[in-house]
Amino acid sequence: MLNKFGPSSHGEAQVQYLDGDFRVISPGTYVRCAVTDARIPIDELKYWSVDLQEAYATPGAVVQRHYPGAIKKQG
Repeated sequence: MLNKFGPSSHGEAQVQYLDGDFRVISPGTYVRCAVTDARIPIDELKYWSVDLQEAYATPGAVVQRHYPGAIKKQG
């Protein structure tokens, strides 16, 4: 359920993350990734944690948050 409140809300949205869905509490055009701090446009939001109530920009960010150390740094 994408509940975006019109085009005039250009800042960061406040979102409640639900199972398989999310609800926009305060309108905005993006949320921030809890791991990378990257802006995630609301219409591109795909990954989040219901338990932690936070969003992730990529599947790698999800793994990094939930399994720290699982992704080895190349170097």
